[in-house]
Amino acid sequence: MHLSFALFADAANISQEGKLNILGVFDAVQCGSLPTIHPRAHLVVRLKGGQEDVGMHTVSLHWLNPQGNELWSSNGELNIGPPPPGVTEMDMPLIAAIDLPFDASGAYAMRIALDGEPHGEVRLVVRSDMAPMGATLPPNRLVS
Repeated sequence: MHLSFALFADAANISQEGKLNILGVFDAVQCGSLPTIHPRAHLVVRLKGGQEDVGMHTVSLHWLNPQGNELWSSNGELNIGPPPPGVTEMDMPLIAAIDLPFDASGAYAMRIALDGEPHGEVRLVVRSDMAPMGATLPPNRLVS
């Protein structure tokens, strides 16, 4: 089994026909102040697998801040059934609606592991309107 893609979006679902619908893909957010939480972000992961992947698997998510500290993690099980006759490759979309905590500006990472092995990560850049303590603002920036 391999990770085809992973991303953050405002919303995602799977249609009655089995199509993966994704709305509002993003890789950066702007915050007024920190710490804060981005409510209900959708982590969308598309896995591809074959007959050899039938059975139970574990999926682990680890949310890391810019300093590499884990702020959040979750584990779950994925039970993959056998494909229909003649099908050699299966799509396995996963959608997780999660609240993402931010404690500092910088690049965050959602690490994705399958059966305990790293399979990829999604990066998200967080910017804040607040200047760090002791920092000076650029001369063209107005503060009211």
